[in-house]
Amino acid sequence: MKSHIGTFLSIGSPAMSELAAECGFDWVLIDLEHGCESEAALPNQLRALRGSQTLGIVRVSAPHPDLISRVLDWGADGIMVPHVDTVAQAEHCVRSATYPPKGHRGVSRTVRAYGYGMRIPAGELPKPIILAQIETAEGVSNADQIAAVEGIDALFIGPADLSYDLKARQSPRSYDDCVNAVAKAARDHGKGCGILVRHADDKEKLKAMGFNWLAMDSDLSLVREGFKRNIELARTWC
Repeated sequence: MKSHIGTFLSIGSPAMSELAAECGFDWVLIDLEHGCESEAALPNQLRALRGSQTLGIVRVSAPHPDLISRVLDWGADGIMVPHVDTVAQAEHCVRSATYPPKGHRGVSRTVRAYGYGMRIPAGELPKPIILAQIETAEGVSNADQIAAVEGIDALFIGPADLSYDLKARQSPRSYDDCVNAVAKAARDHGKGCGILVRHADDKEKLKAMGFNWLAMDSDLSLVREGFKRNIELARTWC
């Protein structure tokens, strides 16, 4: 499978979206679950990607059908849904992002995704990309069935939440075992698999396991580290 290299955006700035696209990222994750993002800021961040090859994926704060529909109406190329633990939750996400008869997403041609009524009918738009986040021991246990759900394009591991959940529940499974299990589930069903890469040294191992949706850092973390590096350097001048 083709590798998709992305980054997380959590500051809420269209300039960051535009810069990420200019730098050549295959996709950006605009994060409505954590950080400083807001629904009001989202449309302009998606507009900033227009004309680029960079996909705009939005992580919704929860799998609410109205939020998923609005995000897609604003022109997102796809969604990432956190804490998908069961088949029922995965199917709910797909239905919320899909028009009848397979789903229950409402149709409106007057929204940005359809050029405010100036472009193709809704039914002819490409299917949105749907990334299901596996972030708990329960999600790992159900990963094979979740990957089998029609409409789910990839499983995406949330390293921080998964690590915390395993420790909090005193799970006998190791983090590495869970990562392997999710990767295998995705491979077995011909689906993509993704993760937020914690260490650059892990990339070759992850690629060998079949991970093809790889996210590197976030706008906030990159700005933070740049600020820290510069102030530490400047302090040496004083």
